[in-house]
Amino acid sequence: MATEKRLSARRKHTLKSCMLVVANNLLEAESQVKAKERETFLAEKCPPLDVPYSREELVELCKKLHQQINISEEERYCTEFKLNMVLNEVRDLNIKIVDLRGKFKRPRLKKVRMSADAMLKALLGSKHTVNMDLRANLKQVKKEVKEEDKQLRDVGDWRKNIEDKSDRKKMFDS
Repeated sequence: MATEKRLSARRKHTLKSCMLVVANNLLEAESQVKAKERETFLAEKCPPLDVPYSREELVELCKKLHQQINISEEERYCTEFKLNMVLNEVRDLNIKIVDLRGKFKRPRLKKVRMSADAMLKALLGSKHTVNMDLRANLKQVKKEVKEEDKQLRDVGDWRKNIEDKSDRKKMFDS
């Protein structure tokens, strides 16, 4: 192991304080430069206003100001349009990157017990009330009882039934 000299706490503190002083000076200089740039920009774009006394001069000044406003609005619109185009392109590229990676994992969905009515209400909103009671939608059929079926159900006396069957047996024997 190479012997490394460790800085003492006092030395570290002095270095940190020096760095903070230098950074603070750089920030102050940068803020002064920005203030000067702002003043020159405003002086260039917005010259001091001399208010004329006659009506014709006022009308001409208004027209001139109106033209300057139109020019600045056009510039603002162009820059906003370019910004929106760049943002859309960045968004599309991010989507392509995600697609190319193919590492998008679908989140595991929790199982939720929900009736069909509640699901349709959630999908369609509370305005639409849809009833999914399938039994209510079924057609009601009234069952007519036939006399033959009634006789088959009501067998009656079992001895009589046996006698009828024995007659049939005799038919086959003869």
